[in-house]
Amino acid sequence: MTDPMTDPRTATETHLLEPTLTTATQIFSRDTPPVLTVHPGDSVRVRSLDAWGHLERQTVPGEDKPQLFAERKGHCLTGPIAVAGAKPGDMLAVTFVSLTPDPWGFTNAGRKDDSFTRLLDVDGGVPQWLLWDVDVQQGTASNQLGQTVTLNPFLGVVGVPPNSPGDFTTTPPRADSGGNIDCKELTAGSTLFLPVTVPGALLSVGDGHAAQGDGEVGGTAIECGMTTDLVLDVVVDAPLQTIHAITPTARITFGFNADLNLATAEALKAMLTWMQDLYSMERTHVLALASTVVDLRITQIANETWGVHAVLGRDAVRESPAV
Repeated sequence: MTDPMTDPRTATETHLLEPTLTTATQIFSRDTPPVLTVHPGDSVRVRSLDAWGHLERQTVPGEDKPQLFAERKGHCLTGPIAVAGAKPGDMLAVTFVSLTPDPWGFTNAGRKDDSFTRLLDVDGGVPQWLLWDVDVQQGTASNQLGQTVTLNPFLGVVGVPPNSPGDFTTTPPRADSGGNIDCKELTAGSTLFLPVTVPGALLSVGDGHAAQGDGEVGGTAIECGMTTDLVLDVVVDAPLQTIHAITPTARITFGFNADLNLATAEALKAMLTWMQDLYSMERTHVLALASTVVDLRITQIANETWGVHAVLGRDAVRESPAV
C-alpha cells in the first residue's frame, strides 16, 4: 500500500461543494443520492456549516439563530459524495489536505441531565455557552470570558452509510462505517481509511471543530463551519479492513462501543493486527511490544457509543517496518 504521508498522490481533478439544502444532509442512508461524483484521486474543497447548521453567528450566548434545516435531526453534513468504482470490500482513503475554520464558533455544556452529568456535579439541563472568535492567522480562538486556546482544526463527522435500509442517525460512530468519530488527531496531513459499505461509498462530512480535547467531555468542541480540502481515493490492499488512520506522526486504530472496555479492546485488537503486519511478529510478542509504545486515548464520550483510539507513533519503534 502507498503511504500517503511519504508518497502523496497528485489529485486528478478538483471539485467544489458548498452546503445548501440540496447538497447537505442530516442522516446517513444508502438511499440518499450523491450530490457529487468524483474519480479516485480527485480533490474536493468541501464547505460545511457547524454541526447545528447555523447560518449566522450568535451575538449573545444561547441566542436563537437561523439554521439551514428548519427541523434539526442530526449533524448538518455536506454530501454524500460518490467515488466512482468504489465497491464493498474496498477501503475509502480520505486525506485531509487542509482544514480552515470559519471565524466564529461556539461550545456549550450542561444540556443533558443524566447519570453521567450528575456524577460531575453539573447542573444538567441548564446549558452554559462559550462564544469564540477564531483567528486562523494567529492560530487561536478567544471566548467572551477573555480566555484563549490554540487551534487544532478537524472534522468530527466523516462517514459512509451502513449497508442496511433506512435512515441512520449521525450521533453515534459506527465500526462498519465511521461517522461521528470526533478524533482530534485527524488534522491536516492525515488520511482516514473507511470501509466502503455501498457502491460509490457515499461519503458525508462536517461537524467542524476548531479545537477539542480528547473525550469531548462537555459534549461539544469549538463547533464551527469549516473549509476542508480533501483527496479521495480507493484502496484495495489496506493493512486493515477496519477504520484506521495514518497521521503525520502516528498510526491510529479505533474502537466504538457503549461499553468503554469493549471499545478499548476493539481499538487495541486492530492495532495488534497492524503491528503484526508491520513487524512480522507473533501476536503475543506484538502485545508485549505494544505495551511499551502504544497509547490508548479516549476519543469521545459524548455520542452514546464511546470511542477509544490506539496510537502508535511513527518513530516509536526504531527499525524499518515491512511496508
